[in-house]
Amino acid sequence: MKENNWFDPFHLQSQLSEDESRIQKNVREFCNKELRPSVVEMNKKHQFNLELYPKFGSLGVLGQTIKSHGGSGTSNLAYGLVAYEFEKIDSSYRSSISVQSSLVIHPINEFGSKKQKDKYLPDLINGKKIGCFGLTESEAGSDPSSMKTTYRKTKDGYILNGSKNWITNAPIADIFIIWALEENKDHKSIEGFILEKNFNGLKTSSIENKTSLKISPTGQIILNNVLVPKELRLENTNGWKSVFSCLNKARFGISFGVLGAATECWMISKDYVENRIMFKKPLASNQLIQKKLSEMQIEINLGLASCLLSAKAVDNGKDIINAISVLKKNNCQKSLNIIRDARDMMGANGLLDEYHVMRHLVNLETVKTYEGAEDIHSLILGKNQTGISSF
Repeated sequence: MKENNWFDPFHLQSQLSEDESRIQKNVREFCNKELRPSVVEMNKKHQFNLELYPKFGSLGVLGQTIKSHGGSGTSNLAYGLVAYEFEKIDSSYRSSISVQSSLVIHPINEFGSKKQKDKYLPDLINGKKIGCFGLTESEAGSDPSSMKTTYRKTKDGYILNGSKNWITNAPIADIFIIWALEENKDHKSIEGFILEKNFNGLKTSSIENKTSLKISPTGQIILNNVLVPKELRLENTNGWKSVFSCLNKARFGISFGVLGAATECWMISKDYVENRIMFKKPLASNQLIQKKLSEMQIEINLGLASCLLSAKAVDNGKDIINAISVLKKNNCQKSLNIIRDARDMMGANGLLDEYHVMRHLVNLETVKTYEGAEDIHSLILGKNQTGISSF
C-alpha cells in the first residue's frame, strides 16, 4: 500500500539532518510542555513569564547559530525550524527568541569588539540577560532613516537623546541595542550602541491595551542625555548595511514562524470539520471545505519548501536578500489567508479562546507589519529588479 504522505507531500522532513530533526523534536516537546498549557491564560493577562528565558537558554535556542560563547552552533535551517515550532504556540514566543537571537546577539557577535562579545554574549545566550533592539520610532517605522534619536561625541563617550517605540522586550530588557544618527548629520551617520538598563537617563514604559501579541512585553525607550561609554559603541558596523543584516536575520525566522501558526490553525480546523456533524454528516464532506483544506496544504508546503531551500542556501554561504523579501511578504500573506479560512470554517467557535485560531489571526496582523510590511518588501523587490528606487 502506498504511503499517503498528505502532511508532508514534498518529503521535506527527509531532507533534514539528524541534528536538525532532533532539535525540532526537542523544541516541539518543550513548547508543548512549557508553553502550550498556559498560553490562553498568559494571553488574557498580557503576561510573559520571565522564568522562561533561562529555559530557552538551556534548550539552546538563543543565538543558536553562533559557535562561541555558549552558542549551539546549529544550521540556519535549525534556527528556522525552532521559529516554526515556537510560533505554533504563539507569535509572542517566537518574537521573544527572534529579538534576542537576531537583533541583540547577532549585532554584538557580528559588529562588537572582543571585550563586548566576552562581556555580553554568554549571559544573553544562556538567558540570564534579556535584550531588545531600538530602531523603530513613532515617526520612523517603514522609513527608519528619518529617525530623530541622536548621539553626540564627548571626551567620555557619546550622549544619546531620543525615543524608540513599539520595541519588543523593552520593559523587561537588561541590554539595549540602540541605533542613532549623529547630531546635525544626515542618515549616513548611523551608529549602534550597547546600553544597560541602569544607565542614567534611560527609561522604559509598557504599551498597554494591545489586541495583538498580548504575551509579548512591548514598550517605549526614552533616552535623555544618556552617557554611553566609548567602549560600548559597536565598532565594526558598516552603516545601514549592518542594520539591515539584523533585520534580514529576523525576517528569515519570521518566514518560518508564520507557517508554524498557519500549520497549527490548519490542523485545528481540519480536526474540527472532521468531527463537526451538520445535516447528519461531517463538515469535512463538504466540497468547499475540502477545497479550503487543500489550499492550506498547498500554501503551507510551498512556503516550507521555499524556506528550506533558502536556509540551505544560507548555510552554503549564499546571499538570499531577495529571497528574504519574497518569503516575508508571501508567507505572512498566505498564512493570514489560511488562518482566516480556518476561522471561517469553524463558524462562531473559531472566535473562542479554546480553539486558538482567533489569537493567531490577530497576532499575524502584527507580524505582517513589523520587520517590513508586505508593501515595503514589494518595493524592495521592485528596486532590486529594476535598479530604480520608488521610495
